Amino acid sequence: MVRVAKEYNECDQNEKAYQKQDAIFVARKRSVQASRQKAMRFVKNVGLGIKTPDTATEGNYVDKKCPFTGNVSIRGKILKGMVVSTKMKRTIIIRRNYLHYIKKFDRFEKRHSNMAVHCSPCFEPKEGDIVTVGQCRPLSKTVRFNVLKVDKNQIFGNPRKVFMLF
Repeated sequence: MVRVAKEYNECDQNEKAYQKQDAIFVARKRSVQASRQKAMRFVKNVGLGIKTPDTATEGNYVDKKCPFTGNVSIRGKILKGMVVSTKMKRTIIIRRNYLHYIKKFDRFEKRHSNMAVHCSPCFEPKEGDIVTVGQCRPLSKTVRFNVLKVDKNQIFGNPRKVFMLF
């Protein structure tokens, strides 16, 4: 779905290469009627009951791996996890806690797994936030999931030390 805009807004240019969305043709001819101009930002609905954030529809960023403005479809698993690290560019590390059953002792032990997840610029998660992620095609060597929703900080203290099941 394409949004209506009055004129073309230049996208954020902070890379060496010129940044533009694939679905938008920038060099179109001027029309006589300015009121009938089409939108200059490509935004789509991911589906699965997930709302497209306002920062995706109104922002100026260009991210080809964003599920809302890029060429990535969400299919497969939908998971939740806690943000542990945001040190990489557009990639975060989430921690997923789970319980593993030991048959011999008839008890459970705590375990966790870390997962690298692509985070679009429309989200700004901090350590301790709970994020909902969706599976997509492989985006890099280790990234196969994309952030769909961020629930603000619910963890106090060191997020690595807290064991929470979602």
